[in-house]
Amino acid sequence: MILVENIKEGLRSIQSNLLRTILTALIVSIGIMSLVGILTAVESIKYSINQTFSSFGANSFDIAAKGHGNRYRRGGRAEKIHPPITYLQARKYKDLTGEHMRVSVSANIGGAAVIKYANVKTNPNINITAGDENYLINANYNVVVGRPFSALEHKTGASVAILGHEVAEKLFANLNPIYKNIYFLGKRYKVVGKLEKSGSNMRGGGADRMVLIPLETGNQLPRYEALTYDIKTTILNNNNINYAMAEATGTMRKVRQDKLGKPESFEIKRSDSMLKSLNDISGYLKIGGTLVGFITLLGASIGLMNIMMVSVTERTREIGVRKALGATKKQIRQQFIIEAIVVCILGGVVGVVLGVIMGNGIARLIGQGAFFIPWFWIFIGLVVCIAVGLISGFYPAYKASKLDPIESLRYE
Repeated sequence: MILVENIKEGLRSIQSNLLRTILTALIVSIGIMSLVGILTAVESIKYSINQTFSSFGANSFDIAAKGHGNRYRRGGRAEKIHPPITYLQARKYKDLTGEHMRVSVSANIGGAAVIKYANVKTNPNINITAGDENYLINANYNVVVGRPFSALEHKTGASVAILGHEVAEKLFANLNPIYKNIYFLGKRYKVVGKLEKSGSNMRGGGADRMVLIPLETGNQLPRYEALTYDIKTTILNNNNINYAMAEATGTMRKVRQDKLGKPESFEIKRSDSMLKSLNDISGYLKIGGTLVGFITLLGASIGLMNIMMVSVTERTREIGVRKALGATKKQIRQQFIIEAIVVCILGGVVGVVLGVIMGNGIARLIGQGAFFIPWFWIFIGLVVCIAVGLISGFYPAYKASKLDPIESLRYE
């Protein structure tokens, strides 16, 4: 009997035991769904994070006072908190920086503000940021409706604001927000622009939940404590970023008056350093997901082998008839192995589809993950299905091929 006939015989056997085939395929599909689903979720979140952070580029770095926002180091040891960067220090650094760098200065005014327009108001989770004339371009935020702040508005500290996409949609669902008056932090502001939707996965909603005001406007607001200023520097030419960071370190030490031989009172971080850390974390998640998926598949393969063993026992007489008609041991083995592989492929296809849906669903629940189809992992999943079919079907097929035809014909 040729291979094609063996395949047809295997398919006929599967069709005649349709319910058992479906239940067996479901065992495999659950294992593949776990494997592909977890890896799809990780890849989808990673892809969305890469899209978010790619806008920062690899040619920029941030400067902040050391110890602020990260009070404890590894091992629980307290880190010395240095004085925050003042407005005068930030302006001096900006003035001393050469033309080959573009510097922006910003300050976080509040992270739990409520924005009001007429009778509509947002949830108390809006971030108010004050930024200078370079803030939008350095952060790669695009104004899609309206305009950026004018030079006069920056200079005089005008009460104007640019809204993030989510804030604008909440307050002005079917209206043009430009030149409408909104209220927050006890003052009235005129909306002059709306930012492009960023779809950020970052905590706080990123730019979508942000309201931007001029830096001078933020400086004029009453507050209980001094603002902490953040500095972002973008390299405008092809200079080595490490050289530029070393130059910025020297300039900032001079501005902060750090004594010779003493450590810096500030820290400089590349904008893509967080992306590298997140990629490392996603790598560990991928390893963990793969292990969970393969453990699930191991259970599925044991279940499949058990069902195939039952199938051999049930079809003992059929095997005896085939051997009596001239079927060889090799042909008997092929038939059972092909049945196992076909069942696994059917279960694998269903598992892949469910895994892609489940993985993207998990990514959407965690954050605004992009819909992602992991072709590589789909291919790996189907290869694993064939491997599971071979492994699970080999011993039952081997046992079937060893049956004595005379004894098999007598089996009731």
